[in-house]
Amino acid sequence: MIQFPILSLIIFLPLAGAGFVLTVRGDKEVVARNARNVALLTSLTTFILSFFLWFNFDTSTAAFQFEERAEWMPGLNISYHLGVDGISMLFVLLTTLLTPICVLASWQSITERIKEYMIAFLVMETMMVGMFSALDMVVFYVFFEGVLIPMFLIIGVWGGPNRVYAAFKFFLYTLAGSVLMLLAILAMYFVAGSTDIPILMETRFPVTLQYWLWLAFFASFAVKVPMWPVHTWLPDAHVEAPTAGSVILAGVLLKFGGYGFLRFSLPMLPEATVLFTPLIYALSIIAIIYTSLVALAQEDMKKLVAYSSVAHMGFVTVGVFTLTVQGIEGAIYMMLGHGVVSAALFLIVGVVYDRTHSRDIETYGGLVHRMPAYALTFMVFMLASVGLPGTVGFIGEFLVLVGIFQVNTWVAALTATGVILGAVYMLYLYRRIIFGKLTKDSLKKILDLSPREIAVFAPLLILVLWMGVYPLPFLDVLHVSVNHLIEQVNVAKAAAGGVLAAR
Repeated sequence: MIQFPILSLIIFLPLAGAGFVLTVRGDKEVVARNARNVALLTSLTTFILSFFLWFNFDTSTAAFQFEERAEWMPGLNISYHLGVDGISMLFVLLTTLLTPICVLASWQSITERIKEYMIAFLVMETMMVGMFSALDMVVFYVFFEGVLIPMFLIIGVWGGPNRVYAAFKFFLYTLAGSVLMLLAILAMYFVAGSTDIPILMETRFPVTLQYWLWLAFFASFAVKVPMWPVHTWLPDAHVEAPTAGSVILAGVLLKFGGYGFLRFSLPMLPEATVLFTPLIYALSIIAIIYTSLVALAQEDMKKLVAYSSVAHMGFVTVGVFTLTVQGIEGAIYMMLGHGVVSAALFLIVGVVYDRTHSRDIETYGGLVHRMPAYALTFMVFMLASVGLPGTVGFIGEFLVLVGIFQVNTWVAALTATGVILGAVYMLYLYRRIIFGKLTKDSLKKILDLSPREIAVFAPLLILVLWMGVYPLPFLDVLHVSVNHLIEQVNVAKAAAGGVLAAR
């Protein structure tokens, strides 16, 4: 517990920046310039402040740190309670990193309603950081649902030709699952008498009730991951969203589901988790294989990357439900790595789309002759997505496979096919866009990366290589919290008279 409310400052500073942008007046050019500058300055300041969490984080304890608590609805025993552990702290950093990158990436591509666009991103940053920091279920739910509004607007207002359809599909899919989660929160409140997450983690819910609660949470988190077959909203949302919208959607919003499983399903509902683990394995393997094959058939670059995200998140859900240290750490590492790599791949697509206004793979070919810096940057992120050793993708996939091999070799073998299929569709994409002869007239004067675009990609390139070559600083943050999570599951099952299978 610290005296200075650093988490509240990180959460609400973007909201304050959005309020400041709202007051900007003047002609269109002045408003646009000031809105961009304020949004960038606010998001960069938030990112710098978030490093305070890492530099002052105690990796020797699994307890929640930087806790803040204030009475909110004392009559209902609901409080404004914040805190982070080794799992959630890294997701806060990921969020605060990607937001200024999104602002910078939108600098020239967004030309209409710039003030409102920047406000939407700043409000969304507040909601995302608040969701990862919440230690009360009601506070969590407010932030969890609050993300929907700015994301709905970003897709629906600044998206492509079918933006309204994609925005409503995204909204309705997510909302439908979240309603069931709200019912589960109410049921847990009536049993435990509190919505405080640490208290709920210590509460032993009846086994029969756990099954229903688990399914209610699953309905919400499976849509967010997204798992097969509730993944169909994702390709539409990505294709229609502006580039920065796709970046934040893939980089942060898809992590809500995996984080929810780790924070709620495993520690609070351990018996139900063990019962439904085969279901998770089956759906995850289908997602890995099926969406990889679908990605291979795509002619739209954005759709290909979107389907690849579903396949990679299948790895994540397999890793989470191994209930092994390596599997869970690998799943978290994959979520962090995917947040960086998928964000970069959508930015890669955005670079050429801004120049040609086409996402069709057939539009391109031979770009290495005109865009060598772009080709090199694309190559690094493509190889990270494939899981090349020395990149962030390898560490996460390796740990997940080590974890699942300890549990079920058949599931491990089927999961590993995703590594092969991922290499096939990503290398095929890269070859068709970058290599070959430059024959199309529309590409003969195409420009390479600008200084602004280099500034956007530089931190992501550094992270991809740093996390791939030297993962220890990140795994050190995770290790104690992951061990404590597994211990919580084991203790809960033992208390209920269950016998854990050998892991």
